[in-house]
Amino acid sequence: MLTLFLLLPVAGALIAIALPAAREGEAKVIALAFTGLNFALAVVMYVVFDRGVEGYQFVERFEWIHGAGFTVQYVVGVDGLSAPLIVLLGLLSMVSVLVSWKIDVKPKHYFAWLLILESAVAGVFLSLDLIQFFLFWELELLPMFFLISQWGSGRRVYSAMKFLIYTLAGSALMLVGFLVIGFGAKTFDIEALTKTPPQETIVPLAIVFWAIMLAFLVKLPVFPLHTWLPDAHTDAPTAVSVMLAGVLLKMGGYGILRIVLPLMPNEAHDFSKVLATIAGFSVVWGAVITLRQTDLKRLVAYSSVSHMGYVLLGVSALGPVGLSGAALQMFTHGCITGLLFVMVGMIYDRTHTREIAKLRGLMHHMPLIGTVFIVAGLASLGLPAMSGFVAELTVFLGSIEAHPAATMAAVFGVVLSAGYILWTVERILHGPKTHDFHDLTDAKQWWEITAMAVLVVAIIGTGIWPAVLTDTVRLGIEPIAKIVEAAS
Repeated sequence: MLTLFLLLPVAGALIAIALPAAREGEAKVIALAFTGLNFALAVVMYVVFDRGVEGYQFVERFEWIHGAGFTVQYVVGVDGLSAPLIVLLGLLSMVSVLVSWKIDVKPKHYFAWLLILESAVAGVFLSLDLIQFFLFWELELLPMFFLISQWGSGRRVYSAMKFLIYTLAGSALMLVGFLVIGFGAKTFDIEALTKTPPQETIVPLAIVFWAIMLAFLVKLPVFPLHTWLPDAHTDAPTAVSVMLAGVLLKMGGYGILRIVLPLMPNEAHDFSKVLATIAGFSVVWGAVITLRQTDLKRLVAYSSVSHMGYVLLGVSALGPVGLSGAALQMFTHGCITGLLFVMVGMIYDRTHTREIAKLRGLMHHMPLIGTVFIVAGLASLGLPAMSGFVAELTVFLGSIEAHPAATMAAVFGVVLSAGYILWTVERILHGPKTHDFHDLTDAKQWWEITAMAVLVVAIIGTGIWPAVLTDTVRLGIEPIAKIVEAAS
């Protein structure tokens, strides 16, 4: 089942790229069919996932490379940590195709890269071998670079290259750390390494910890490793911003929870205060910088820096509640910020501007788009009965005892978040009608309504009934928390 989920988008990409020039407009139909099928497969997997059993399920493996003293495997599996992220990936991949429905510049190449991106990210979430994990981590760079540099706007080549350099620099450190751990333990199997974490390596484990951690912090991203993110978001197409904020940033948090904590729990304890300090500062710094933005897309981009700080704060608590909050925040932030970027894209398509000062009274002309934008904004600031509230509250409950100062800073970040969200809503949606926008149309196309509807349902559904998510996440977090607590 998991290999099928991994390879279906690649099959769709090959079919799309093989279309003759006269029929390349059909690539969007192919992309929607394959992403829709993959999303359905993810939902089926999530439903049949056995919540009474700890550990990995649906595991598929075979020996890939056998060398002197080491073996690299193809091994995939899901547990309570990765299962929700697989559903999130399937959902946002389908939404990305829907919001790209009007792409008419080399559409078959565009949708092929979008499908390959889905497979690459799926490989990261499913891999249970360090080298396989690294290969999929690197594979994701290729479609992202071309999607931004070829179909983006503004300084698209500069932004694509900046994203590439930052991620490659972090990846180089990560690979060194993986090799040190793998050759020292004579295995790259994540499950085996989790059961017997390395105690000694040729390089001090503290250095290995930071080599791997920095790669994940770049992707998360947190201050001061975040500067690539606003540029990439600003110049990327809407669908790429949805994927970038919705699932690619989650690769950093997932890597910390899947690899860093269970493999190096002692070092995690040693540096937990450092991580909490970085997290608290990132939440406040990101929110303050967001308040200063004049471009609607950059505003949402910088808000991600602030909100991903909650993930790191939950991680730094090193307890089951904080770690669960971090995992929940990854899923909920993916849905909420994905929806925010969808709405920003729809507003830009109609007004041809993202300058907040030029936008006013849009609710008069686009009531549906305005209403959904407000829903996404309220979810982002953590309104109860929406998914953001569940995740942030869990993070705070898990971290307040371990890191009270950082937690209080993060709570203040919620106040700042309310400030920039409500300020933005008031500026762009309310006020008198303006003649500049008299010819605007609301969302009427089926692909627009579908993209908005599925994300709103996910946000409100998990907010009202969080057990649909929390019961599964707890199953994946508890084994990690036990390892970390045993090392304390």
